[in-house]
Amino acid sequence: MATFSKISRYRGLDDVAIVDAAGRTRVSKALRLAATVEGRFRHTLADTDRADHLASRYYKQPRKWWRICDANPDFLSPQALLGKDASAVARFPVTFAGATPPWPALFAALAARPGVEATLLEEQWSLVPETQLVGGQEVTVNVERAAHSVRVTYNRLNLGAAEIAAAIDAFGFEVEEPQVIGRAGKPVVIPPDTAGLRG
Repeated sequence: MATFSKISRYRGLDDVAIVDAAGRTRVSKALRLAATVEGRFRHTLADTDRADHLASRYYKQPRKWWRICDANPDFLSPQALLGKDASAVARFPVTFAGATPPWPALFAALAARPGVEATLLEEQWSLVPETQLVGGQEVTVNVERAAHSVRVTYNRLNLGAAEIAAAIDAFGFEVEEPQVIGRAGKPVVIPPDTAGLRG
């Protein structure tokens, strides 16, 4: 029988006995259902944040990191909550000097790379002033121009942003500095440390 700390969130759960495939009786704890946890206070994440550090800062108890995770159920793990899991997203701004960019070939090559989970072409249109000769006179007109980026979701255990940039460059694109889309600068909910709840 496992022993739990007096502040453990599993300590008060009922014991459950099950029989495994070999016929042995095993004792475990019942499933802990995450309670609905709300909070009005939000913390803006920094690259250096860790779940236990946030719990220490706000609750004076690093082992209460799970309260922050319960209050942010859209993330499957503390690492995902902080943007430190294996999955990463980066945006690669690109330009192409030729007439027609080879988008289908590029995306097929990226999808075939081990570790690439998803790819997406992003276009941002804007009006750019341009001087044109009209009837022998120079006039300034606003012309629509598209800025393109390739957004890639990838497993950083398999490859890095530099390797992806090199793969894009191999198709004749000029690749600017990749922009890693992380959790830094984004808010997470910090719920109150309600009295009577185990940590």
